[in-house]
Amino acid sequence: MKNKVVVIVTNLLICAIIVVTAVVGFAGGSAVTVSDGDNNVFYRSESNDGVSLMFNVYQGADEVERILDILDEYGAKATFFIGGCWADDNVDCVREISSRGHELASHGYFHRDHSALSYEENVAEISPSVRLLEMISGQKIALFAPPSGAFCDYTVSACLELGLKVIMWSRDTIDWRDSDAALIASRATKGLAAGDFVLMHPTSSTVQALPVILNYIRNCGLAACTVSYSLGE
Repeated sequence: MKNKVVVIVTNLLICAIIVVTAVVGFAGGSAVTVSDGDNNVFYRSESNDGVSLMFNVYQGADEVERILDILDEYGAKATFFIGGCWADDNVDCVREISSRGHELASHGYFHRDHSALSYEENVAEISPSVRLLEMISGQKIALFAPPSGAFCDYTVSACLELGLKVIMWSRDTIDWRDSDAALIASRATKGLAAGDFVLMHPTSSTVQALPVILNYIRNCGLAACTVSYSLGE
């Protein structure tokens, strides 16, 4: 009798595991591979000599042009995470970024909170921006940065399906909020090390701070490079 009870309990546990797996795997009506960790999420790289400046862009075409000129002056490269709706209105600027040798990446289409989106909603928000950027530039888009740094397992799974790495940051200049160029430069450079990802935005204060940041990177014997290059891609 005791053995029969053990068998019944064991079978019930196995059934429960199968049910939970099915619910997770097919949430939202389609198969979903839920992330088992942050294997596809990168906060920095293991580069020995590279630092990546990342510009999240949903506004500021004039500032983007000024940033491009400064990067050219210092022989620096950067990654621009572009919002799809902004790219649609600023095609020439997107092409200019690409033509100057910088990396384009996705920042979604409408600056949504990806942590609150289902798997299907994440795909629907990210994939059109990728297609648009690839169509405009001819570049293969390989990276996605979630707006406000908000993402969930469904975001990671959607990016895996779309062939994208999820990129976060190791240093945040908070330049979207603060207009003090010296403070922005300090946040970008204090304790800066090889492999850091520095988050920035196209603001007038960032334009002022950028030469200071690039000089610091150069004086440290480091190079300002794209995220993909830093990751060894």
